[in-house]
Amino acid sequence: MQLSKPLYESLPGLYVLGGALLIAVSHQLHSGALSVLLLIAGMLAVIGGAAIWLRRRDFRATRAEYWANAGPSSVDGDGPPADPGADRAADALRRPEEP
Repeated sequence: MQLSKPLYESLPGLYVLGGALLIAVSHQLHSGALSVLLLIAGMLAVIGGAAIWLRRRDFRATRAEYWANAGPSSVDGDGPPADPGADRAADALRRPEEP
């Protein structure tokens, strides 16, 4: 299933908002079991939304730092080789010398 980019980017915020709403409803209810279940669900939603947001932020920062410093690796052959000597060593391992 593919989500549109605006919807995908807003999911952590929606989780936090939904969790906060569940916590508020649980506070308004005075029924013991239902109130506790809503509180637990709300806290899980808030924590989950925050965790997803933090993971995305860290991944994007790490990816941007990687691309800014090292560039793409030449393992896939997509970019320029980072170290030409490494390519020669890899070729030597793939093709053993003949006697």
